[in-house]
Amino acid sequence: MKILMVLTSHDQLGDTGNKTGFWLEEFASPYYVFLEGEAEITLASPKGGQPPVDPKSHDPNDETESIVRFNQDKQAQDALANTVKLAEINAEDYDAVFYPGGHGPLWDLAEDTDSIKLIETMYEAGKPVAAVCHGPGVFRHTRSADRQLLVSGKRVTGFTNTEEEGVQLTEVVPFLVEDMLKDNGGEYSKGEDWSSYVVVDGTLITGQNPGSSDETAKTLLEVLKRAQ
Repeated sequence: MKILMVLTSHDQLGDTGNKTGFWLEEFASPYYVFLEGEAEITLASPKGGQPPVDPKSHDPNDETESIVRFNQDKQAQDALANTVKLAEINAEDYDAVFYPGGHGPLWDLAEDTDSIKLIETMYEAGKPVAAVCHGPGVFRHTRSADRQLLVSGKRVTGFTNTEEEGVQLTEVVPFLVEDMLKDNGGEYSKGEDWSSYVVVDGTLITGQNPGSSDETAKTLLEVLKRAQ
């Protein structure tokens, strides 16, 4: 069972002068869920190498069990420091793909042609495609085989407009995940802000926020096992 995790290479939070990247919990929690599920994990990013971590996701007040574990795990840290370039990834080599969020993906992965092709190829092959929090932003330009927008008519979730308001970045991000999914014809639903909420539509799996990371990863494993 081979799972590809795709992380952002983008580290600038718009024109604010502040840094962004991927949200550590949204990587660490699924990483260990997959590891314990005996999956073989490959990490990729547009630029390869070390992807940028959103510095705010290192806040000791927000440290989860998985973050503490990652901070003590040199093997995982080394894997993260050496992500494969996305352009070198062959979708046929993997059984599923998972996109952690953080604000970075809204700038690079949402527009990245290699990422778009990867998602479309894997989805068309019936392989599970999962994304959490801002991760569903990667579906902005993806299309199904009939060239309809991929999320059109699909049940989906992702970071809510009110959660974005809560972190005061509504005017900074290039687009709002909730609005984009709705505009693209997705049947968007959400749970309470900051609570775990996951939606499954066939092989498309989406989670709402950082707290949904664990459940989204476990759901991906369940869907993957059913498909095998």
